Amino acid sequence: MAFVGAGPGDENLLTLRGADLLSRADVVVLDQEAYGAMLRHCPPNVIVMTEGFIAAAKAGKRVVRVCHGDPSLFSSVAEEVAACAKAEVEFEIVPGVPPATAVLTYAGIPAASAVPEFRIVDATQVTDWSPHAACQGTLVIYNGLAEAVPIAKALIAGGKPDHTPVAVTSDGTTTEQYTVVSSLGRLGPDLKHAGMTEPAVVVVGDAVGQRDKLSWFETRALFGWRVLVPRTKEQAAGLSEQLRSYGAVPEEVPTISVEPPRTPQQMDRAIKGLVTGRYEWVAFTSANAVKAVREKFEEYGLDARAFAGLKVAAVGDATARALVEFGVRPDLMPTGEQSSEGLLAEWPPYDSMLDPINRVLLPRADIATETLVAGLTELGWECDDVTAYRTVRAAPPPAPIREAIKSGGFDAVLFTSSSTVRNLVGIAGKPHNVTVIAVIGPQTAKTAEEFGLRVDVMADKPSASALAAALAEYGAKQRQAAVSAGEVPRRPSQTRRGARRRAK
Repeated sequence: MAFVGAGPGDENLLTLRGADLLSRADVVVLDQEAYGAMLRHCPPNVIVMTEGFIAAAKAGKRVVRVCHGDPSLFSSVAEEVAACAKAEVEFEIVPGVPPATAVLTYAGIPAASAVPEFRIVDATQVTDWSPHAACQGTLVIYNGLAEAVPIAKALIAGGKPDHTPVAVTSDGTTTEQYTVVSSLGRLGPDLKHAGMTEPAVVVVGDAVGQRDKLSWFETRALFGWRVLVPRTKEQAAGLSEQLRSYGAVPEEVPTISVEPPRTPQQMDRAIKGLVTGRYEWVAFTSANAVKAVREKFEEYGLDARAFAGLKVAAVGDATARALVEFGVRPDLMPTGEQSSEGLLAEWPPYDSMLDPINRVLLPRADIATETLVAGLTELGWECDDVTAYRTVRAAPPPAPIREAIKSGGFDAVLFTSSSTVRNLVGIAGKPHNVTVIAVIGPQTAKTAEEFGLRVDVMADKPSASALAAALAEYGAKQRQAAVSAGEVPRRPSQTRRGARRRAK
């Protein structure tokens, strides 16, 4: 049995020991609404419980109880620990990152820099605030949001100057983090319409004044933006991680489903020909094509060594990465546009003196265009154009996602191809007009406009990474414009009619 400190909210603020225990847990005990994201550290078959876990531990299950912050600091699990001891269940307590330091750091407030004292108190256990008014450094208050204004008045009555800086941060270290900076004397009106909820941390002291210089989390380009990523989970992983680095909350919604070809014989013959020396080149136009060939190889007990003596082409960076993961380094890639046209621009014409074989294997999707085949034929090559996989429209996303798309609940949507535009509109409807539309290139922009969508952002080169970077640049400019105008930066979804607004 292990009690693991989960930190203040961000599921990545775990100790290595805590993450290791979660990765091997049979049972995890947590509040799913607050700490559901922690389940990504757990095995897929982990059992989630809220009570009765001592019996599970006595039965030999590896049980992990996820605790807010640090279990040894103002923790509410002392009774559960005592119950384990009484039941003679062996237990371990793993410290966590305490909100008192983490939330301050994420809010841009130095926890204990050049101050003589750093004091943490739990508001629920304080009846007399006058001793705390004498704190010469930084005073951090847990569970004090509901009584923040009376506490401020009590600190003033205890001798604290009314101009003493105060910061209140709710949902600290998460993308919902929000901070109100005020003073003890003005805290009431400044908090009145802020709409803040627990968990929150109240910070009193001159360290709050450093926030203007040290704020790094809430000032990220896409902080709190809910971004729709209409790709398969495998394709979206790297893109989602990049969006998180900009402060966004990516939501992966598959618009296509990749399935095997209806008849496998064509691919079977192609793999046999590849092994027996039928081809001079193999051209991959997508990571899905690499995956399809790799799965066929595994089916026949083959590996990357079967590519020995072959030349391999990749249409772009993502396809090249999939090949490298397979153990194959591409011999040819476009130096310019990452597309069939870009690949053709680099492809050498067939030369019977240099090329012993004039045949190219082209494993690809059932709906791929004929551009590459026609271009290679013109260069003197013969192509075996093989359907390696089929792309079919995915099932519609859950109703809340569809409603958010149509009502403006998403701040942005990233379209990485024309098919993602067509399929998303087909399975979920058109995005709301407040949603920022970001596209990977001109052809995708044209398709989006054909569906009546306003294109706001276009990548400077056709890659998912460049698209995410372009959206971040757009978000940064919007934020800077609001700050320069003396306004509180708002996400696109907060500009729609009826959206909840934070008070300045």
